Amino acid sequence: MPKKDGLELASPTPKLPPQIDHDSARRFSWAIANVAMYLEELRYFRAKTLSISGPQLTILMAVIDLEEGQGVSVRVVAKAIHVDPSFITTQTKLLEKKGLVRRRTDDTDARVVKLSLTDKAYKQIASTAGEEEALNEFIFADLTTQKLDEVTQRLNALKIRLEKACLKVEGGF
Repeated sequence: MPKKDGLELASPTPKLPPQIDHDSARRFSWAIANVAMYLEELRYFRAKTLSISGPQLTILMAVIDLEEGQGVSVRVVAKAIHVDPSFITTQTKLLEKKGLVRRRTDDTDARVVKLSLTDKAYKQIASTAGEEEALNEFIFADLTTQKLDEVTQRLNALKIRLEKACLKVEGGF
């Protein structure tokens, strides 16, 4: 505690965060929901160009992001995209038949299936890279890489808060 003339002073009252404007929060949530809907439409369009479904494209993108050279487990992919592992199993078996995903049993735990993309998958995804780059240039024309990274960081922080809020709601706020 601070001292003045040898006497302890009470700590200043901490400032409360400013009140949330609930209308602003609602408008923000609505804007994010609309952005998500448009991103979903673009994902389905991109998936169609690869002759797969939107959820299958999401799985491929998750494997690319999560795989570290040794494959990534079905459970990790399922958690990352918020679906049941059985859904990942079903869809990756279909992707395996198309030659896009490699499924193999983990060397240390036979209960774990590891996923990785095939060369064919990487080639097909690369074949659409030009279209994706042009689309990204259009979508993010008003943002620098630095600004986009800042928005991404803030959205990731919000995602963490939303995850915690969902846990609180499930547990009885």
